[in-house]
Amino acid sequence: MSGISGTSNPNGVNNMSGAGRMHITSGMTTASAWVSGFIGMLIFSGSLPATRVAVQGLDPTFVTVARASIAGLLAIALLVVRREGIPVRRDLMSLVVVALGVVLGFPFLSALALQHITAAQSVVFVGVLPLSTSLFGVIRGGERPRWGFWLFAVLGAAAVVGYAFSHQAPSSRTGAWLMLGAILVCGLGYAEGAVLSRRLGGLAVICWALVVALPVMLVALWMAWPATFANVPPQAWVGLGYVSLFSMLIGFVFWYRGLAGGGIATVGQLQLLQPFFGLLLAATLLGEPYTLAMIVVMVVAALCVAGARRMA
Repeated sequence: MSGISGTSNPNGVNNMSGAGRMHITSGMTTASAWVSGFIGMLIFSGSLPATRVAVQGLDPTFVTVARASIAGLLAIALLVVRREGIPVRRDLMSLVVVALGVVLGFPFLSALALQHITAAQSVVFVGVLPLSTSLFGVIRGGERPRWGFWLFAVLGAAAVVGYAFSHQAPSSRTGAWLMLGAILVCGLGYAEGAVLSRRLGGLAVICWALVVALPVMLVALWMAWPATFANVPPQAWVGLGYVSLFSMLIGFVFWYRGLAGGGIATVGQLQLLQPFFGLLLAATLLGEPYTLAMIVVMVVAALCVAGARRMA
């Protein structure tokens, strides 16, 4: 796939196609890639607790399309200010995949799931996301981690999934399946976006993905617009603001930069640590309970990401 052609951005990066753009991430050190990925992971750790707050006062469909619409309008402004070029035709399908995965799929499915499960329960499922991202990193990114990497990745995912389905009531299994669906499409969106970011840069990728989805999101926003906002608590608006600005835009700039520079499968394992921060936020901000079993599973996940990092 080719990159954006013909223009230069304010940072002096020539937006040439193909190999001419590979230098966007080629000069990144492994340490800086991991730092960037870690910052992105920290930002994403607040997504599910913030979504939980938002859907307590707003309809999940409205939250999904509103966050994408707000972020999409901000993305247009950023693209204009940075004078980014128009993506070439062969990149459009990849941008559509990114949009379906991280702009629409994950936000919508996770918002539905959070009507059935708590934010503390939902963040446990994030432990499966590194495995999903790694699988698509192999399929879409051409990466080939060693067998030891997969051993730790599968063990971490198995621990998380086993806990999730053995400790939830039957009434919440719907939420569990919705979260697993969200994780699957999100992993695809992460891997596809990381491949594009090697040429276009993380900011350009997420901005163009948001712009691609914006027409549909605006129509959906109009259709999902509530009759009144009179009974919406202030904290619901705060939650919507967080997922619109940080979860849909800023977090991806750091995350895609880390994946592109340090490896999709390898840096993607950082998200095994995300549940720790998500549980902390859910307990601190929402007062949601967490159990010793949750902590044990998270410790196992952390040991697995350390092993996967060593074997990758």
